Amino acid sequence: MSAAVEVNTARAGNAARAGNAVRTTRLHLTRRGRVVFTTLAALPLVAGALVVALNGGMAAANNGASGAAPFEAAPFEYVTIEAGQSLWQLAEWVDPTADPRDLIAEIVNLNQLRSEDVQPGQRLALPLD
Repeated sequence: MSAAVEVNTARAGNAARAGNAVRTTRLHLTRRGRVVFTTLAALPLVAGALVVALNGGMAAANNGASGAAPFEAAPFEYVTIEAGQSLWQLAEWVDPTADPRDLIAEIVNLNQLRSEDVQPGQRLALPLD
């Protein structure tokens, strides 16, 4: 037998004679492993937050109806913008006693306009309150 083989055999024998001591190793996670486990632990929390946020938004939208059935179509009156006409003039014509700024904001939201600029021939829905 060569010397290297004898040394390896001697080490194996020493380990066996040391008793039945079980070596426990501690788990070492790499940075990537920590990121994976953290992500897996956070997924249920994120999903729960999304469910709460989405359900809360729907509840708030339904509470805004004052006794009206959901999905009931609101009545609208439509007007066509004439040359030189502005939303301010339209708001004053629709309800002379109301603040035109409030009515303009309602018209912009109702028609999903990007700005308060209107073009001749443009058809707009007006809220009937």
